[in-house]
Amino acid sequence: MNAETPALWADPEREQLEELVAATELAWLTLDVDVETLRVEIDNFALVHHELLGPLYARLDELDALIAEAVALRSGDPADLRRAEEARQRVADQPDLDALREAVAAAEQAPEEPQRRVKPDKEAQRIYRELARRAHPDLSTEPAEQERRSAFIARVNEAYAQNDSARLAELAEEWRTAPESAPAPEAPDRLAWLHERLEWLRGRIGALATEQVRLERTPMGELLRLAPAEPERLLEELAEQLLGQAAGRQAELARLLAELDGQSPPAYDNGAHHHGSRETTTMFTQLPSTDAASVPADAQLLDVREQDEWDAGHVEGALHIPIGEVVERIGELPEAKLYVMCRVGGRSAQVVQYLVAQGREALNVDGGMFAWEAAGRPMVSSDGRDAFVL
Repeated sequence: MNAETPALWADPEREQLEELVAATELAWLTLDVDVETLRVEIDNFALVHHELLGPLYARLDELDALIAEAVALRSGDPADLRRAEEARQRVADQPDLDALREAVAAAEQAPEEPQRRVKPDKEAQRIYRELARRAHPDLSTEPAEQERRSAFIARVNEAYAQNDSARLAELAEEWRTAPESAPAPEAPDRLAWLHERLEWLRGRIGALATEQVRLERTPMGELLRLAPAEPERLLEELAEQLLGQAAGRQAELARLLAELDGQSPPAYDNGAHHHGSRETTTMFTQLPSTDAASVPADAQLLDVREQDEWDAGHVEGALHIPIGEVVERIGELPEAKLYVMCRVGGRSAQVVQYLVAQGREALNVDGGMFAWEAAGRPMVSSDGRDAFVL
């Protein structure tokens, strides 16, 4: 071995530890990205879920209140009257979406209240002095390093102001084991740092794994896990279930009202004629709608189906925004009257309810693309082949 030959590790265990720390660092970063991505996905899914399915849940609550009131009116029983009052109160307690948005906006604009400062105890003072001595920005002349140190000391000051000794201890461990603070490979204290860094990384991985499980077990996380690759289709299935529940409640309410009037309850269509779909328009009796044959040739159409459905067959000139993207992309919609379409009319009904609530003029095309096709209206495919409804 000459003087130009790189020196090899003298200790095989040290080399293995270096590799283990590097691999654990990669695992930590990968899991951190996965958890943050999951958090964003759950937040986005929750937003679309509440915006699009919220009116359906509200309608179910209203029907429950009407049924309870009808039962109480028929029986006069104090228990039934109490249940009716409670059901109506649940409807009355529903927050108004516009009011919620105004409250959020006001909270964002309101000045933050100063944090209540407490006197730090001796342990907090000890850790704070040690961190200030080791991590103060003035200890470096490199601008990038000074910036890093300033950001870190800001976190230290926040924990100190709250007398959070546990948080200060975590910050001390973070600074001691940070890669930027690592001793040189040939330094005698390198081995001790490697062990500390490995312990720190394993602790962070454990905390991230715990957070991942917590997110997955939230109501929205549980829903998203049912169809992680196709959340929009999951929303469609949920809407169909809610529509079916609403149809059952509507029929029950009609039966109760008919009994009160001494009449036979009317028959309610369960939507089975919609090409085998469970979607039904029973609960959308006041929803602006039109049949496919009556849609003007120059109408502004909004197709809320998924990409594969659109590619198979769509109306030429229609605007395509999948249902899961409507809330985010509402600014792309023209101010003109919109005729909203999907496959059979269930998803489009959700979107119409949402758009009407936003003050937009929109109509649901009953029966969707199946009705459009049955009416002999023209369709095109994305690849030029014969168009069909998927």
